[in-house]
Order: sequence, then structure tokens, then C-alpha cells
Amino acid sequence: MRFLRRLLLGALLLGVAVLCSAIVIDRHVSNTASDFIVRPEEAPSSDAILVLGASVRANGQVSDMLGDRLDTALELYNAKRAPKFLVSGDHGSVDYDETGTMKRYLTEHKVPARNIFMDHAGFSTYESMYRAKHIFDVKKVIIVTQSYHLKRAVYVARSLGIDAYGVAADKSGYQNMEKFKAREFLARNKDFVYARILRPKPAILGDKVPITGDGRSTAKP
Repeated sequence: MRFLRRLLLGALLLGVAVLCSAIVIDRHVSNTASDFIVRPEEAPSSDAILVLGASVRANGQVSDMLGDRLDTALELYNAKRAPKFLVSGDHGSVDYDETGTMKRYLTEHKVPARNIFMDHAGFSTYESMYRAKHIFDVKKVIIVTQSYHLKRAVYVARSLGIDAYGVAADKSGYQNMEKFKAREFLARNKDFVYARILRPKPAILGDKVPITGDGRSTAKP
């Protein structure tokens, strides 16, 4: 009986230690990135505006969340904060294409195709940032996503050696935000380990496509 009590106490103490560590990491990620979250008018001149993917509708239209990201990115582009877009998202199947949908939205808003680079293998925030550095040779970037997600994205990018700044795209309210925020706590811990300790390579890499070139080279045939 005494052994069982000790075992339960040990498990409880371990659980408390893990939870405390997770909270510390969450606050570290948030606080470290906060200094680099800026208003649109404060965004520095950069190599590119990186728009992170979000869900697209079955009819090929952008979701409200993704539409707000793209509209915010367009405002930065029209203010000449960066000459290129890097749209990074999930295009892992023929039937689901976040990057193509984002590019179509931008070209409909009069952005030349040569200024839009497509990262078809941005399956996660970490992979998007890793590929931005190692495939697209991005050195300075403005990241656009909603505020709940932005600090993690900026933290990962800066941990990987990109001079990254973030602009929030919170133009409206969104469904399921409490669920997104709860998941973000776990995601910050995971990406802290990835970006600061493990540095795993993404599932897909490929040849370099420098952001200084022509974005049309990134279109899938």
C-alpha cells in the first residue's frame, strides 16, 4: 500500500512538473515573439509577405479566416512593405489546394503572378518557416496570420534564423476560437522543441527557388 501511495505521489509530481514546464515554454514563446508583432504601418521593408494557409471551401473559395489573411497581406503589398508574396499551405492532394486558392485570390486583386511564390508543402507552421528559409531563401519576412497563431509563427521563424515580423489579420470574429486557442498551447510547446532542439527536416524539401526570382516557377504543372 505504501508503495502504491509513493507511486501515485510520484506520478502526480511528474504531472505537475510537466504542466509547469509547458506553461513556462508557452509564456517564453509568447513573450519572445511579442516584440516583433507590429501594426501594418510599422512593418519593415522585407523580402516577402508570408501568408500562412487556412481552410478553403469545397467550392474553391477562401474561408473567412484565410480571406482576412490575404486582405491584410494585400494592404502590406500595396503599401510597398515587400515586393513578393509567399503563400504557404496544404496542397497534398489534387482535391485540396490552399496555395492555388490563395494565388488565385491575389491575382484577382491585380497582383502579377511573377510576384507570388507558392509553397505547396507548408503542412505545418514549422514546415512553412523551415521551407521559407531553406527553399525560398527568405532572409527578412512579414508573417500574416491571426493573432492567436502569430506569435508561434514569428518565434519559429526567428529561431530558424529569419528576421521575421508579424502582422495580425483579425478583421472579424471566427468560429471555434476557443478550440484554436487551446490547441495553440500544445502547438507552442511542440514547435519550441522542433525549432530550438530537434530541428527536423520537413517531409518535403526540394530544390531552392529564391524569393528574388520569378514566382511563376513555383506553379505546379
